[in-house]
Amino acid sequence: MHHSSTAALITGATSGIGEAFVHALPATTDLLLNGRNEEALGRLAAALTARNPGRRVETVAADLATDEGLAAVCAAGEAFGVDLLVCDAGVGPFGDVLSAPEADLRETVLVNALAPLVMIRRLLPGMIVRAEAEGRRAGLIVVSSGLGFVPTPRLATYAATKAFDLSLTEALSAELSGRPVDILALCPTATRSRFAERSGFGRNLPGAQDPSHVATRALAALGRQRTLVLGAITGSVLTVPALVRAAAAQVLQTVMPRG
Repeated sequence: MHHSSTAALITGATSGIGEAFVHALPATTDLLLNGRNEEALGRLAAALTARNPGRRVETVAADLATDEGLAAVCAAGEAFGVDLLVCDAGVGPFGDVLSAPEADLRETVLVNALAPLVMIRRLLPGMIVRAEAEGRRAGLIVVSSGLGFVPTPRLATYAATKAFDLSLTEALSAELSGRPVDILALCPTATRSRFAERSGFGRNLPGAQDPSHVATRALAALGRQRTLVLGAITGSVLTVPALVRAAAAQVLQTVMPRG
């Protein structure tokens, strides 16, 4: 891993890519784990501390679709002194927009788009100040998706929120290019996880990647590149537009008036 972290906050930590990040980080990284299932969080934390008794592992069970949940996670992250934030939690109903319950669509936007924005706004300033004071670098990984590049029927709201995540992270990386923080927009294509089951899609796509591969590649890329697209076929196709987008953000950063 190129980027070195001492304390990481991972959302969506009990399954899929989020859990893969938990296991991919070295035992020297203390962990603050977020998810909605308190029991699952407890089991994961117990297993981690059993393997490394001296490791600091804490949990914060909270729903990121609520103001209360967001506040709890951000407060816990600040108290934990995180220097790596991994925004992984994500939801999204499969089906036509007009057939989906409005509550599900709202939840998708709140968890996938608003929650990362709020956590970044609340936690990154302190992370950067601590990094500057200690002569090291903070880190941010926002899990977008290959679908963030493509309007996707029957996953329209999910894809739209991932496009939001991608654009936000690319622009933020340009804004903070002179500060001690490494920022990565992670855009995996099909990955083996429970997302397909929970969304109602029902099954993982053929050729889906292993979450551990995604997490390991992301940690290796942090500090080396700004956008990482992973996938057997679509990953290589989308890498060029990803590079163009990141470069465009850097150019615009030099010409946009200062606020």
